[in-house]
Amino acid sequence: MSRWLALAPLIVLVALGLLFGLYALNRNPQVQPQALVGKPAPAIALPTLAEGQPVSIREAASEGPILVNFFASWCAPCEIEHPVIMGLKGQPVRVVGVAYKDAPQNTAAFLDRLGNPYAEVLVDRDGRAGVEFGVTGVPETYVVGRDGLVIAKHTGPLTETDAQRLAKLAR
Repeated sequence: MSRWLALAPLIVLVALGLLFGLYALNRNPQVQPQALVGKPAPAIALPTLAEGQPVSIREAASEGPILVNFFASWCAPCEIEHPVIMGLKGQPVRVVGVAYKDAPQNTAAFLDRLGNPYAEVLVDRDGRAGVEFGVTGVPETYVVGRDGLVIAKHTGPLTETDAQRLAKLAR
C-alpha cells in the first residue's frame, strides 16, 4: 500500500502532462483574438502627447475612419513597423498613435528620431486603454469606422500589404 502512495505523485504528474500535451496539440497558436471586431470602440479619452488634452478615440473616428496603432518606444517590432506607418502618412487615411505603457518623454524621443506619421499621438501611460481594446502586445492596429465600430484588428508589426489592406478598410 505504501508503494502505491509513493507512486501517486508520479501518476498525477504523468496524467497532467498528458492532459496539457493533448490540449497543446489541438490548439492553434496563430489564432488572434478578434473579440472587439464588430463592436463599438471603447469609450475612453486619452491625453495627447503634445498638449495633454483628453481626446476620445470614438470622437476622433467621427471625422472619418481611422487606424489606431498601439506602439511603444521600448518595442523593437514597433521600430521595425514604423517605416510602414510612415508610408501611410501621404495617403488619405488618418492614423492615431497610442503610446502604450510608455513615458511621454521616451515617446517624444522615439518620434523625433524616426519621424511622426500620426495625425494624433495619445498617451496610455497605465495601459488602461490597451486593456479596454484587448491589446495582447504591441504593436497592434485597429480600424475604427466613422460610426465608432471596430472594423478590423491586426496583431504584430504591419507589413506593406497589411497596411494597404487596413488603409482600404479605413477609406
